[in-house]
Amino acid sequence: MTEPLRVLLADDQTLVRTGFRLILGADGIDVVAEATNGAEAVEAVRRTRPDVVLMDVRMPEMDGLEATRRILTGAPGEPRVIILTTFDLDRYVYAALSAGASGFLLKDVTPEHLTAAVRTVRTGDALLAPAITRRLVQRFTQRGTDTASLHRDLASLTPRELEVLGLLARGLSNAELATRLHLAEATVKTHVARILAKLGLRDRVQAVIVAYETGLVSAGADEAAEQT
Repeated sequence: MTEPLRVLLADDQTLVRTGFRLILGADGIDVVAEATNGAEAVEAVRRTRPDVVLMDVRMPEMDGLEATRRILTGAPGEPRVIILTTFDLDRYVYAALSAGASGFLLKDVTPEHLTAAVRTVRTGDALLAPAITRRLVQRFTQRGTDTASLHRDLASLTPRELEVLGLLARGLSNAELATRLHLAEATVKTHVARILAKLGLRDRVQAVIVAYETGLVSAGADEAAEQT
């Protein structure tokens, strides 16, 4: 029997935590701990070892960005982090994605989307709402946001891997990549896995950021591609 999915809720608003706990519980997802600030979240992760953390980006004492950085230290068994925010185009959200968060959700997310998102990141996938993620990355890479930790040398990638990374950054799914490149979907998955391994990235979200930060994909080129 599969172990139940374990979630930690970190948000300073009681109503948000209560609502999310009820939604998750109704779908068979266990909320193993709650936190009202980042420091509590870091401690609770160490104590309860959740699979997924739903992390508010703005909290007192220690915000969600710093808490995310401390949780995702490379320690074995680290959870996946989903950022909760009121505004999608937010520099804190971008910084959290750069730090290793697997995606973000707006706080007015539907119950179905919330539970699906938690289950998605538990399997190791990233939350990529392509339009919002691209706009977020475009906006803050253009402003020179300090994310030097993600800068990577793409010289280790093969021409095909560079092609896959560029299309992935434009929001194409594995199935869409397979169709575009006339490859089997299993082959695409292998290419994506090799890209992440060579660049030392956690998931597709960080790959999107790297593609923009290194100039492999630019905002102008991305917009032009969408119009063709």
